[in-house]
Amino acid sequence: MSSNAREAILAAAKQTAQAHGYGGLSFRDLATAVGIKAASIYHHFPSKAELGAAVAKRYREDTAAELEKMLADSDGPLRALQDYPNIFRRSLEMDNRLCLCSFMSAEYDDLPDEVKLEVQGFAEVNVMWLSRVLVDGGIVGPGESEKRARSIFAAVAGAQLLARSRSDISVFDGLIEDYRAAGLLPGAAR
Repeated sequence: MSSNAREAILAAAKQTAQAHGYGGLSFRDLATAVGIKAASIYHHFPSKAELGAAVAKRYREDTAAELEKMLADSDGPLRALQDYPNIFRRSLEMDNRLCLCSFMSAEYDDLPDEVKLEVQGFAEVNVMWLSRVLVDGGIVGPGESEKRARSIFAAVAGAQLLARSRSDISVFDGLIEDYRAAGLLPGAAR
């Protein structure tokens, strides 16, 4: 089986996990989505835990790269902070899905240890990036940056969750504007 099949499995598993979480990952359903036999998935992922960890790891790595690209392509740290919520908004734009690791966090007690580590890693990638960019943008000092970063991450992820529960992306947009008005996030993005 080719690496293309592995990539197709990971892509299908990402879409499924964003809509149904780790508990929704089914080798049979993924095989149907990819167009292969369910047994073929075991060639790349001997267990659901290994598949879940691989999907979460890829999601974490892709997000880390996206955050760095967003910062590099922006007009500076303040603009990157203003654009940060858009990463979560895009999931909602894709058929009202959630951030994969946010969804899996809700299932935390039922996750295998290797998946838990990747989910925790995703949160840390976001918090460490936010912390660094908050300092670089002069929003807070190094002693306050991690606390503020955790608050921003939790608030944006929570806004996504509330918007999904209403199937209304305008709820997300309204909450982000409220966070800006309250000073949690830097002023309105232009």
